[in-house]
Amino acid sequence: TAKFMYMKPTLVVLAAGMGSRYGSLKQMDGVGPNNEAIIDYSIYDAIQAGFGKVVFVIRHLFEKEFREIFTAERFGNQIEVEFVFQELVNLPEGFTVPEGREKPWGTNHAVMMAAPVVDTPFGVINSDDFYGREGYQVLADYLRSVDGQKGKYCMVGYNLSNTLSEFGSVSRGECKVDENGNLVSMVERLGVQRQADGKVTYKDETGEHEIDENAPVSMNLFGFTPDYFEESEAMFKDFLSNPANIANLKAEYYIPMAVNALIDNGKASMKVLSSDAKWFGVTYKEDRPDVVARIQKLVDEGVYPAKLWK
Repeated sequence: TAKFMYMKPTLVVLAAGMGSRYGSLKQMDGVGPNNEAIIDYSIYDAIQAGFGKVVFVIRHLFEKEFREIFTAERFGNQIEVEFVFQELVNLPEGFTVPEGREKPWGTNHAVMMAAPVVDTPFGVINSDDFYGREGYQVLADYLRSVDGQKGKYCMVGYNLSNTLSEFGSVSRGECKVDENGNLVSMVERLGVQRQADGKVTYKDETGEHEIDENAPVSMNLFGFTPDYFEESEAMFKDFLSNPANIANLKAEYYIPMAVNALIDNGKASMKVLSSDAKWFGVTYKEDRPDVVARIQKLVDEGVYPAKLWK
């Protein structure tokens, strides 16, 4: 039990897209009262929940800027900071980048980049999503409980209605869960939005369909045991060996693809942890003032200090 007490999980932050989104990190969106970015709140919550290390998956393109901003000193030296890189050329031995390919290989490729620096159960987040304190707490508690085990994965499920944007449709991974709270399947729903009559709908090739607004959805807040790296590598080789994926210059290797496959072949289970946490993010630029207001409200309520880092 001593090990259980002191094992600190790792947080892997998928930030390789940040450079392209912001053009330069210098104009990275400050949403907090002292110009804190969403990522700052994520790290703050992770420290409170007991994470011991944060690994940023970035690109060499903006490495210098990123390292200058996100230092261990910035976070009050309360968490270890590592950087790894997601580049098109980071492929398993024997594989090469298809001619004309410019698009990154997807979220699960990004996760794989952290393998050399992660040896504990670990969480995975998007860099610019706000997941809420409770999300990190339930994640950290679960990761501590599965230390030393294999194939014991988890995700934090968010109530669909807590993740919609008022300014347009969003994509969400709808989760089907069995009676033990384990994930059966994750289906990507596109064009999800609340209609004028209050119903929530999604779109597919056959048209518009209603969806339960209380359905648990994935917001890419996952937890894995370290064996996930090896499994991911094997599946990525299969992905790259498929001529259709090589011909399609936009084909991506996503986390849900890998997770669904491992669940289907019985190699892993994924516990869906429920959380009342409110997710928010900037899907549309009109979302930004709402995010700023929500963070200010959390500061007013004493959830966060007005100045996050001293």
